[in-house]
Amino acid sequence: MINGLVHWIAQNFPNIYNLGWTGDTGWGTSVLQIIYMTFWPSIFGGVLGLFFGVILVLTEPGGILENKFWFNFCDKLISILRAIPFIILLAFISPLTRLIVGTEIGDTAALVPLTLGIFPFYARQVQVALESLDPGKVEAAQSLGASNWDIIFDVYLKETRSEIIRVSTVSIISLIGLTAMAGAVGAGGLGTTAIQYGYRDFANDVTFLATVLVVIMIFIVQVVGDFLAKKLNHQHR
Repeated sequence: MINGLVHWIAQNFPNIYNLGWTGDTGWGTSVLQIIYMTFWPSIFGGVLGLFFGVILVLTEPGGILENKFWFNFCDKLISILRAIPFIILLAFISPLTRLIVGTEIGDTAALVPLTLGIFPFYARQVQVALESLDPGKVEAAQSLGASNWDIIFDVYLKETRSEIIRVSTVSIISLIGLTAMAGAVGAGGLGTTAIQYGYRDFANDVTFLATVLVVIMIFIVQVVGDFLAKKLNHQHR
């Protein structure tokens, strides 16, 4: 059955078949590259985004650690980074990328701009999620003598965990889109496959399949994210 399917693909979609599954141009290689370029920036960008998101909420006017200087600094930094188009960011921080990973080309080199591209977006999402918390819960914790650390972890992060999962899902989906864009400029992955071996070679079937695979990845992330968000929300109730 499998051999019959492979033969059918070779006969009807030779462009897809010729790329193969392994090797530099293989479909399996491209899928693994986009997973690699999504996973690590999700971790690094997630940590940075969560940190800055929490700092923004804590130091904003009326926050438990209100500090005008640090709030304005973090707020402006995130706004500036969000304002830079990702394609320009790739070129702009290329010296930093080379300094960190030793090269400006490839999937590993893409981790640096991808991290810097997603973390300000995620930080804003986290800020909004935390600000949705009822201020009365923070005040209640303070009245009971809770420390700032207790308020951060047991009130802000615990009470909004379902919402944080939701915004994390949105951010990972956005990151998948950025990986495809990074692939278009030599980072590998399905972006490279779609542009270099599909669009530029007028192989519409290759472009179509690459698009379908990206959509499937996004769908999986969305389903898992929705499941976790609902589960945590039910547990909280």
